[in-house]
Amino acid sequence: MPTRNDIRNVAIVAHVDHGKTTLVDAMLKQAGAFAAHQHLDDRMMDSNDLEREKGITILAKNTSVKYHPKDGGVPININIIDTPGHADFGGEVERGLSMVDAVVLLVDASEGPLPQTRFVLRKALQARLPVILCINKTDRPDSRIDEVVNETYDLFLDLDADEEQIEFPIVYACARDGIASLTKPENGTVPGDSDSLEPFFSTILDHVPAPVYDEAAPLQAHVTNLDADNFLGRIALLRVEQGELRKGQTVAWIKRDGTIQNVRISELLMTEALTRKPAEKAGPGDICAVAGIPEIMIGETLADTENPIALPLITVDEPAISMTIGTNTSPMVGKGGGGKGADAKATVKDRKVTARQVKDRLERELIGNVSLRVLDTERPDAWEVQGRGELALAILIETMRREGFELTVGKPQVVTREVNGKTHEPVERLTIDVPEEHMGPVTQLMGIRKGRMDNMSNHGSGWVRMEFVVPSRGLIGFRTEFLTSTRGTGIAHSIHEGYEPWFGVLTTRNNGSLVADRSGVVTAFAMTNLQERGVLFCDPGTEVYEGMIVGENSRADDMDVNITKEKKLTNMRSSNADVAESIVPPRKLSLEQSLEFCREDECIEVTPETVRIRKVVLDAKDRGRTASRAKKG
Repeated sequence: MPTRNDIRNVAIVAHVDHGKTTLVDAMLKQAGAFAAHQHLDDRMMDSNDLEREKGITILAKNTSVKYHPKDGGVPININIIDTPGHADFGGEVERGLSMVDAVVLLVDASEGPLPQTRFVLRKALQARLPVILCINKTDRPDSRIDEVVNETYDLFLDLDADEEQIEFPIVYACARDGIASLTKPENGTVPGDSDSLEPFFSTILDHVPAPVYDEAAPLQAHVTNLDADNFLGRIALLRVEQGELRKGQTVAWIKRDGTIQNVRISELLMTEALTRKPAEKAGPGDICAVAGIPEIMIGETLADTENPIALPLITVDEPAISMTIGTNTSPMVGKGGGGKGADAKATVKDRKVTARQVKDRLERELIGNVSLRVLDTERPDAWEVQGRGELALAILIETMRREGFELTVGKPQVVTREVNGKTHEPVERLTIDVPEEHMGPVTQLMGIRKGRMDNMSNHGSGWVRMEFVVPSRGLIGFRTEFLTSTRGTGIAHSIHEGYEPWFGVLTTRNNGSLVADRSGVVTAFAMTNLQERGVLFCDPGTEVYEGMIVGENSRADDMDVNITKEKKLTNMRSSNADVAESIVPPRKLSLEQSLEFCREDECIEVTPETVRIRKVVLDAKDRGRTASRAKKG
């Protein structure tokens, strides 16, 4: 069968923070994708604000470099898919792998294969894709290249790779410096026999198969991602499997339900470096973008009008975590958090607070996010949103918050399933790296969460690696306690491992909440008296309402407190004397920390300015009645 030797399609997969995006940066620069005078940011592919803030890749993105071989041959177009390393965004990885013919597996020269490495490699092996192993960060002082290569071989064997898959080439690189070599450097050094990524480029050309096609086959193109443009509307990113796609061509659009509709391609775009440029045609193996089909969805096929043949739909793993997301129901709904006069009115006017706006936004998210589910609940203003993990759902909430939405978010719950009449819940494989002196507290933490240790290894560097299988419920709220127990030195990563029978009752948060018993403004005087009772979450001057959680109690039960109490004036001193210097700085919780802190009878109020934790039932008397009914059974 004929092949297209002028194209290579490759995805770069790795664990979080092993250097995927940095390597793509270096490839773009060395392939001459930018002019000498252009100002370039680090991690150019992380174009999303949240990606740059959090330092992780959230969305799979494609770029293209034109590589000129050193022997003077025909320039070769290398399409690169930069995928997320976090398993919560696994739907992005699965879509990325459906577009390529091989993967580059990036592994840190010190940390070695970690849970997300296992996750992305398993997906690549299931798709029968050849693998190129790249050992990155060889210049790390604690690098251990030989051991990491051996651990990677063990991982391939563990994932039942066949002989052909396990015979992979190895490239050693320092992506930050843009240097790669096929010769193993000394631990802690940059490869010395090269000054560029040339060996890496040549390995891609030698080991990534060129796209194969059938000249007589009709058009088939697979939609793998969606984007939007202010002028062109919805844009479908697709890979042409067979045939040729042209601008202005009429094609058969095969929908998810099997129905077929003829549509016209109004615009055809091809990616060059970081920009999409108009093109006249795309052939087999090309990754391109088309406009003109406003309702197109991921996984659908564009085919020949005379002989439409559908490609298989993209399938993703089932969701494991769910949250209830609804409209903001607090007494402070719609109130601007800052500005005076006209500014405050403008910020309030732009708020999105109605059920219709929230529902429309969640339905829009489903269009581009195949790993998300949205289900109706008993209430018309709340929906159950299911996803891969806490982080994926927290990113959705943070994005909506920045768009001006006000939301009420419930405590994360696990998605259970029935197996042979018994309830099964999702479990995670958790890998923990900690200094030896913190082994005891970590083991104790995992015991409370019903985690069982599967493996433990000591590399002799003072650090221990432990592997646990733990119910997903036990990891909700785990990270903050873990960092406290290890004094910020521990590293923990988890990946979905499957389903096991229900583990029983888990008590992960021992302390109750300090709950405001009235509306008002927090005073320094009240905070001084309350800070002995627990840890406070708000500053003096913060507006609170009845039922809002203002701190964590030092005891197990909840406590209603008056945090708005003012100091009475006397003829000896003013109301604010001798108070300010004695206030302990409050603990400020981020959105993720608030989700971890939440209990079953609590929820989170999310607005563009603030994140507040509150009781589901705000009135203290109603909460008391509910509690007494529960005790009586």
